[in-house]
Amino acid sequence: MSLLVVGSVAFDNIRTPYGEAESIAGGSATYFSVTASYFAPVNVVAVVGEDFGEKQMQIFQGRPIDTQGLERAKGQTFRWRGEYKGDMNEAHTLETQLNVFQSFAPKIPPSYLSSEFVFLGNIDPTLQLHVRKQLPKGRLVACDTMNYWIQGKLDDLKKTLATVDVLVINEGEARMLSGTENLRRAASTIQSFGPSTLIVKRGEHGACLFRDKSIFFAPAFPLEQVHDPTGAGDTFAGGFMGYLAKSGDLSEAVLRRALVYGSVMASFAVEEFGLSRLLRVQPEEIETRFREFKAMTHFDV
Repeated sequence: MSLLVVGSVAFDNIRTPYGEAESIAGGSATYFSVTASYFAPVNVVAVVGEDFGEKQMQIFQGRPIDTQGLERAKGQTFRWRGEYKGDMNEAHTLETQLNVFQSFAPKIPPSYLSSEFVFLGNIDPTLQLHVRKQLPKGRLVACDTMNYWIQGKLDDLKKTLATVDVLVINEGEARMLSGTENLRRAASTIQSFGPSTLIVKRGEHGACLFRDKSIFFAPAFPLEQVHDPTGAGDTFAGGFMGYLAKSGDLSEAVLRRALVYGSVMASFAVEEFGLSRLLRVQPEEIETRFREFKAMTHFDV
């Protein structure tokens, strides 16, 4: 099934207790597309500057990732500098340079308009809605958002949420968006805005899937070391949406498996800085970790 992602491609500068990485490729569309490509072909809509060269483009090459929608604009690529401390559950932004991303206006190539599975990355909700209206054949449309848009563009965000099927956000954002601390009540409130399915990412504590009256929880895969959490959320979304696009099935059981695959892929992403581990992971490693995850969480009643 066709899968489309609209989001950011960036250069990241990252510091964690395990070291530093300078000017490495990142961004929501990058992490998402690389991850999802292990399951299904992906079409990418994003913008880069003149400094995003052939070396960086190799990230997408040799994989079922179509970059026809990757616009190249005059200027510098979006850059983010961040630091993680302590338990590394939260990124501390040190510097943001929007550069060409500041005037990003997503252009959807005609060949992408029939996309059935769509992920709208963390961009201005007015842009998300603009893209959504161009994709009437979207069978499952998911989106991400953040506290910046919740606080600054809540009305626009609600207009977007009324048109999507799935919202993927973290625990703090769910409470902020709903105005309530109780996560179950928060889920009900957010679902009343439009998305029939809500996924709440809880970092090292896993993720929850709320759909209709059902709740499914998947813990994070236990790792001995986490070197770099950057992009873990977008990697999770890539695994989730990629598996759904591969299966073409939106049943409850498949959604739950997709959530686990999202957690599995995120566990690979955080093992090394940037995309390093994701670019090397093998399909058999993914399936092995999925089986380990299943064995770890299974019990008889």
